[in-house]
This record gives sequence, structure tokens and C-alpha cells, in this order.
Amino acid sequence: MPLRLDARRSGFDVDFVAFLSAKREMERDVDRAVADIIADVCARGEALAALRFAATRIDDYHRRQMPADLDYRDAAGVRLGARWRPVVAVGLYVPGGTAAYPSSVLMNALPARVAGVERVVMVVPAPDGVLNPLVLAAAEIAGVHEVYRVGGAQAIAALAFGTATLSPVDKIVGPGNAYVAAAKRQVFGTVGIDLVAGPSEVLVVADRANDPAWIAADLLAQAEHDAAAQAILIADDEAFADAVVRAVETQLQSLPRGAIARASWDAHGAVILVDDLGATPALIDRIAPEHLELAVERPDELAAKVRHAGAIFLGRWTPEAIGDYVAGPNHVLPTARSARFASGLGVLDFLKRTSLIGCDAGALAAIGPAAVTLADAEGLHAHARSVRLRLDPTRGG
Repeated sequence: MPLRLDARRSGFDVDFVAFLSAKREMERDVDRAVADIIADVCARGEALAALRFAATRIDDYHRRQMPADLDYRDAAGVRLGARWRPVVAVGLYVPGGTAAYPSSVLMNALPARVAGVERVVMVVPAPDGVLNPLVLAAAEIAGVHEVYRVGGAQAIAALAFGTATLSPVDKIVGPGNAYVAAAKRQVFGTVGIDLVAGPSEVLVVADRANDPAWIAADLLAQAEHDAAAQAILIADDEAFADAVVRAVETQLQSLPRGAIARASWDAHGAVILVDDLGATPALIDRIAPEHLELAVERPDELAAKVRHAGAIFLGRWTPEAIGDYVAGPNHVLPTARSARFASGLGVLDFLKRTSLIGCDAGALAAIGPAAVTLADAEGLHAHARSVRLRLDPTRGG
């Protein structure tokens, strides 16, 4: 019902002024909403700029990994070599459950594009059917060709075997949950896979010269990934270790993903005290961590003695989080002690090496007799014959 005013009555002027002064919109609410919109636009703009900055660094680092073809003639006159060619089609699994990871899009897609992969397909879970805009922006920046809103084991099966709308790929890369990892194991052979990733982990080796708050933040940076993540501290000073633990407790109170980080820290976190940090490489190698921070005075000396680690972060000013985003090397790394035999994702994961071998009559004469001897010794007489006939064509079959 509209407001009724009567100019004939006393008090009209007061009511009329109030009517004229009334806002048809709630200014405070509108201001708040507009401020939120402006902040969101600014944040997205800054995030897009950061994505492009990260992409430039990641691209540059991975271009330096490109191997050269090999072609030479040895002392026997045999032409030998190797050529590198990209995988034709690659599927990228990008996590999208508890958080969105545009950085993972860059880390998976850019090495593939650098390698020359012709078709890059991205699958990503889409809660409520909505994809994170930054994930899509990262896909555009990294040159992804196709994007499908599907996750879990279903996505891995679709990539491996194809569907009515998704053509199968040749290799699947990218981390995921336990279902994704199990699915990758089961489709291996039908397609290639990079590695079977487990929960994220960090091992921080720190002396008492560090700020406990810095080290606590580094530990929580891994713990907040998921409840199964692991953060480990190795220290040579008990008072410093205690200070780090207190700092962890303090920071957990204000961490938006504090419940997840708390579950990880309580269930899987560890503090290991040692007498001498110089003696830790043997302990580090037994853990074979995905991420290793060496927050010590001379990190290079310690790093030189470490054999097993997915990535090593050197010095107090190099938190692991810098490697997750903008350092350049890939953040898809071996977990669960697999750094003992595996490496992080790189350009070589998207390339295939083909050997080249060429003999003329003289080269075959130089090396062929040894091949005949070995084939006969193995009882593979057709092998021996295929060489022997060329060594002495007059003998016939």
C-alpha cells in the first residue's frame, strides 16, 4: 500500500520532508554490495595477472628441459641416434573437490604444450555444475583444447576408454584423491600415466635461527591441503621446536581451512629432534619427502648430501608455497616415499624417445658377427640367420 500524505493536516511538512529524504535503495546495503563486487573484480584481475606471471615462469623453466635429438656415426661406421616426439593426446586431471587449483592446470598443461602435444584435454570436478573461473582462465592461458566437467574414477575411465563425447587420450597426468589414484593404476597399459600421487607432504629442516611463525606457516601450508596430508619438522633445538608447535596452534585458530589442517597436523604431523642437523641427510632419504625445506644457514651443503626428495627449497627465504605457484619447476611431485625412484612432472613425461639405427655393408661387417654369436647362444637361430645372410649373401638361405 502506498504512503498517504495530506497537505491539509498539521505535520505535513515533516512527513513530506521525510518522504523526500527516504532512499528507495538501502544505501548501506548497496554500498556494501558494490564494495564486494569491486573487491572481487580487483581480486580476479590480480589473480589473472598472477596466473600469467606464473605461466611465463613455468613455461620458461620447462622449455629448458627440452632434450636434443641425437644423430652420430660411431667408430664401426654404424649410424646411431634418437629422436624425441610428443605424445599425441594427453588428459589432465585437475582436482576440484575441497578447493580449486588453477595452479595445477598450469603445472600440468604447460609442459605438455612445450613438448608439442597436439590435443590437451582437461577433466575437473564441478561441484553443483559450476567451474571455478580461475581454473578456466588457467586452462585458456595454458592452451588447453577441451574441458570436461567430470571427476573421480569416472573421469579417468573416460579419458582412457573414451565416451560418446570424449575421445580417448594416450596418457593421463595429474594428482587426485584415492579413487583417482586407484583408477590410474587400473587403466595403466591402456594408457600411460605420470605417477600415482598420494597425499601431499613436506619435511622442514630448521635451526633455531628461524622465526617459529614462519616455520609453523610452512607446516600448515601442507596440512591445509587435506586431512591426509603430512607436515614434518626436524629441528636440533627443543625450545625452538616447542615454539614452532605453539605457533602452529596459534595460527590454526585463524586459518580458514583450520579444521582440515588440524586433522592433518593431529593425525600425521611430526616433530623430530636431532643433535646435529648436519647428520640429517640419512634421515631425510629414509623419508624421501615430496617437498623438502632446508631452512638452515648453509642449505647447499645439506642438499648436496640428499638423494631422495621431489623438490628441495633452499634457505630460510624459500617457502615451499613459492614452488606451488611461481618458482617455475613443476609442483606435481612424487609422494609417499616414491621420490626414491620417481621425479616430478616435466617435459619428458610428454615426449617419447625413438632410437635410430643404420648400417651399411661395412658397418654390418664390423658388428654383425658378434650379433650372430649372441643369437646362436640364445638359441634364436632366425635372429642369427637374418644377420648371417647379409654378412655372406652368397650362402643363400
